[in-house]
Amino acid sequence: MSSVIFRVYQGLGRLAAPLLVGLYKLRARQGKEDQNRKGERFGVASKDRPAGNLIWIHAASVGEANAVLPLAKQVVDGGSHVLLTTATLTSAQVVEASAPEGVIHQFVPYDTRGNIKRFLNHWAPCLAITVESEIWPATFHELEKRQIPLIIVNGRMSEGSFANWNRVPSFAHSVFGTVDCVLAQSDDDGARFKQLGAIRVKATGNIKFDGNIPECDPVELADFKDQLEGRPRWLAASTHPEEEAEIGKAHLELKQKFDRLLTIIVPRHPVRAKEIREELEHMGLVCTQRSRGEAITNATDIYIADTLGELGLFYRVAPIVFMGGSFAPIGGHNLLEPAQIGCAILSGVHTQNFAWIYRHFSKEEGVLLVHNASELAAQVEDLLHKPEEVQQRTEKAKALVESGRGALAATQLELQQYLPVKPTETGEA
Repeated sequence: MSSVIFRVYQGLGRLAAPLLVGLYKLRARQGKEDQNRKGERFGVASKDRPAGNLIWIHAASVGEANAVLPLAKQVVDGGSHVLLTTATLTSAQVVEASAPEGVIHQFVPYDTRGNIKRFLNHWAPCLAITVESEIWPATFHELEKRQIPLIIVNGRMSEGSFANWNRVPSFAHSVFGTVDCVLAQSDDDGARFKQLGAIRVKATGNIKFDGNIPECDPVELADFKDQLEGRPRWLAASTHPEEEAEIGKAHLELKQKFDRLLTIIVPRHPVRAKEIREELEHMGLVCTQRSRGEAITNATDIYIADTLGELGLFYRVAPIVFMGGSFAPIGGHNLLEPAQIGCAILSGVHTQNFAWIYRHFSKEEGVLLVHNASELAAQVEDLLHKPEEVQQRTEKAKALVESGRGALAATQLELQQYLPVKPTETGEA
């Protein structure tokens, strides 16, 4: 990797070191970092490296971590250890709760040469795997320098990201040329990776189609349904700042037509629950909060489900789901989980993170796209009046998920040639 821009990038990384400390402190005050694990973000490990082969897998957040856990299990079953890094508190909690034995979690270090050198000196992986669109130039350079193979799985390259990289083609080729193999979600994604300099590219599909259905406690489900007493209801899942106000506006329109309407909001980051509640109550809406153990009453307009790992419960009690991160320019969130469970799905139009999936689902009537709160209210109203259409849409969405399965097996097959051979019982390969 010899791009002039990369050398500038490295220099900025050195200069940014004090700023990263300040950024960390700010995020910690906002509840977005684990202050007891600060060192990990700067390449200082908080756990010992186990003896033997170790594969490093990096997944940015909850969806990517959940999607890659079956791959992590395959590696462990093959006789190697897995270091799984993520960047968010919620993803760390999911990994700690769900990862199989043999998987170690750490927070990913900031992408500067010093941080990455400390990280790799300690963990010394024999293979690195990064998920979807996690492209970090300093990390990629250091892996190449140490001759550690690097694979991108479930590779995603949106049109916007491609355009940005294509503005600096020499830099892009110096980054993507370090990747040994890209296993892309689609032919379009693969073509973009190849044009940016990736040498070996293969489209294996999106492993999120093979994800497990989110579970929930059946006793908790029955109890929650009893609380709702047959009330008309809908769910806004994985919402972001500014979106909750739009949800509130939609609720205000809908409550004029549906007696005892309940809107459930599951924020992407539960730490924001207080500000969400204040915003909605300022709009005149009555809110209750799950983390506080507050009961849903007849007066409740909005139920803020500010807990982790319970989307499986809320998808099962809400026949209509709006996927967040799509009114705000976040790029959308994974609609495959509610599709598997059986929900009629709505979304805003900012879905570039899952462009092919949303295009496919929209064409096949597996998702309804809306532009604003008024359109959202109109579609929710229509669906609440037409349970037969809700049923038709849930069946279409389930069928679309089933038709997309198989990417996980294809990805596992391609990875076999890069994984260490499992040792025999006598210790010989």
